[in-house]
Amino acid sequence: MENLSIIICAYNEEDTISGVVSACCRYNPKAEVVVVDDGSTDGTAAALAALGRSYRFSYERLHENRGKSWAMVHGVLHSERDIVLFFDADVSRITREHFSSLVKPLLEGSADLVLGQPRETMIDYRVNPFKSLTGERAVFRKDILPIMEDIREIKFGVETFINLYYQAEGKRIQYVLLDGLVHPNTFEKISMVAATRKYISEGQEIALTYMEYHNLIIRRIQNRINQANQRTREKLNRLQNNLERKIEEFLEVF
Repeated sequence: MENLSIIICAYNEEDTISGVVSACCRYNPKAEVVVVDDGSTDGTAAALAALGRSYRFSYERLHENRGKSWAMVHGVLHSERDIVLFFDADVSRITREHFSSLVKPLLEGSADLVLGQPRETMIDYRVNPFKSLTGERAVFRKDILPIMEDIREIKFGVETFINLYYQAEGKRIQYVLLDGLVHPNTFEKISMVAATRKYISEGQEIALTYMEYHNLIIRRIQNRINQANQRTREKLNRLQNNLERKIEEFLEVF
C-alpha cells in the first residue's frame, strides 16, 4: 500500500525486532517503514543493521531513551504517508491479514482510529480491561499531526490520551481482532501462576499511573477543544467520569 507509513518503536527488543520489521517490509513492499530505536542498549541496533542488508526501511536512532511517546512522535514526523500504522516491536506470528485488518476500516470510511487486539494474550479479549491500550493502531496522518506535541509530553498514557482525544472529537473508533498475533506476555511462555502475578502487578501499576496522569491527559484535551461547543464539553466530562470510575473499579478488584 503506497499511502501507508508503518512506525515501529523499539527499546531493547533484540529478540523480536528482526521478525517484526521483516514482516512489515515483506507484507507491505510499497509502504514506508520507519523504525525508531529509542536508545536501545542491547543488540537491537546490530540486528537492524544486519536486517538493512535484506530489507528497505528507514532507521531512526535516538541517542538516549526518551520513552514510547517521544519515539512515536519522532516516527510520525519522519514519515510522509497519509495513513499511519503503529506496530509493536515485541509481537510475533505476524501475517499479511493483520495489516489489512487494521487499515481496511480507514480505507472504507468506517473508522478514524482502528485498534488491533492480539487474540493470544494473557486474558480473553472480550474481558480484557487493557484492550484500548494496544500498540497496534492505525490512524489518518491528518488527524494525529495536530496533537504531536501533546503526545510527546504525555510520556506514559499516550494510548489513553489518543483514545480520549478521538472520542472527545467525535471520531469513530473500531476494534479488530488480530487472529494469531502473539504478544509476549502470554500464559504459554511462563507458568500460569507467574503469569497471573505478572498480570496483577502490571494492572496495578497501570491503574495507579493512570490516576497520576489522567488529569494531565484531560487538561490537554480540554485545551485542544476549548473552542468547542457545550455538547462537546459535556461529552468530555462524561469521558473523564467514566475513566475515573473504571480506575476505581479496577483497583477494588486487586
